[in-house]
Amino acid sequence: MLRRRRREGDDHTEIAELDAQAGEGYDAEAGEPDGSGGPWDIADNFPPAERIDCGSLLIPLHDGFDVQINVAEEQGAWIAVVHEDSGMQLQAFAAPRSGGLWDEVRHEIGANIAESGGGCQEAYGPFGTELIAQVPISAEGESPEIQPVRFLGFDGPRWFLRGVISGPAASDRALGAAFNALFADVVVVRGDYPAPPREQLEIRLPEEARQALEEQMEAEHPDWVLPDPFTRGPEITETR
Repeated sequence: MLRRRRREGDDHTEIAELDAQAGEGYDAEAGEPDGSGGPWDIADNFPPAERIDCGSLLIPLHDGFDVQINVAEEQGAWIAVVHEDSGMQLQAFAAPRSGGLWDEVRHEIGANIAESGGGCQEAYGPFGTELIAQVPISAEGESPEIQPVRFLGFDGPRWFLRGVISGPAASDRALGAAFNALFADVVVVRGDYPAPPREQLEIRLPEEARQALEEQMEAEHPDWVLPDPFTRGPEITETR
């Protein structure tokens, strides 16, 4: 695990103030985006902010949030942003030029949750229609517990961005507002390469984190080579 946090002495800004800097579409009175801003495409005139380059996703750094880049052999790569006891998983996918992928995916998610014994309902949020779900989650050797999960979706130009919020922020509007603001500040880099709809866009470790991992592993294991995260390799997490 690679872990970095803001250096001591960095200016501390309240989350609401950072959220307000996310760009147009932020409703300061309501404490969340109003849907007229991001998420952004790399070709948009998006507001400047400190972001981590994760390949297809530029993830904003908000005070109090950790950004985790996870890589595993079976699951591939995914990104999570964590704040206190809540988290949001972020994934970007290729989509048809006509858009509308979120409508299809949303119904499929609802059907899968119903099959697993949970339930969900559609609600209108700052990014349009979203899913508020009650999902059975079980730890090994324990009975399933119903937990709230909130699914966000956003159709961009030839891409689709999905956010999955879990923990207290999934059901608490005040806690969820900070995740809304971060979701609105994400920039998607689709690229010009052809990809079928629903194929996940490439996620990669930021160069700084990759170099740090290589140096650490080379010092401990001189013959070690950084594996291709999309074919083999252990889970790697960078937290910032």
